[in-house]
Amino acid sequence: MIKLLLKNAFRFIFLVLLQVLVLNNIQFSGYINPYLYVLFILLMPFETPGWLLLVSGFFLGLSIDLFTGTVGMHTAATVFMAFLRPYVLNLIAPRDGYETGTYPRLYSYGFEWFLKYSLILVFLHHLALFYLEIFKFDDFFLTLLRAILSTLFTVILILFSQIFFYKS
Repeated sequence: MIKLLLKNAFRFIFLVLLQVLVLNNIQFSGYINPYLYVLFILLMPFETPGWLLLVSGFFLGLSIDLFTGTVGMHTAATVFMAFLRPYVLNLIAPRDGYETGTYPRLYSYGFEWFLKYSLILVFLHHLALFYLEIFKFDDFFLTLLRAILSTLFTVILILFSQIFFYKS
C-alpha cells in the first residue's frame, strides 16, 4: 500500500514538473499544446473510488494552475475528466470486465482499447480546457481544431510513455 502511494506521488510530481518545466514551453503554431499531465488520471487503478478520482483531479489541475497562473481552468478540465473516467471505462469495458488489481495500460488491454480510452478522455479534457480558456463560442471551429490537434499530440506522447516506461 505504501509502495503504491509513493509510486503515485512520484508520478504526480514528475508529471507536474514535466508539464510545467518542459511541455508548457512547447507550442506549435499556437494550436498544439501537449498536456501530458492528464496521464496521472488515466493511469489510476480501475478500483479507484470516484471521490478519490475527483480529489486527485482537483489537486492535479490546481498544481498546474498554480504554476501557470491560469486561475482554475486546468482544475475544472481535470476534474471534468476525472468525473467522466468511470463512464468512459464502462462504455469501453471488455466483455468480461476488468480484472481486479489491474491498471489501464497499453500492455494490459491492448493498443486499440488503450487508444480509445486515452483519445476519449484526453479529447474531453482538452475540449473543456480550451473552451474555458476562450470562454466564448465565436471561434468555435478554430477552438475545436485546436482541441483535436492537441489531443492527437498528447495521445501520441501518452502512447510513447506506455511503450517506453510501462512495459508489462
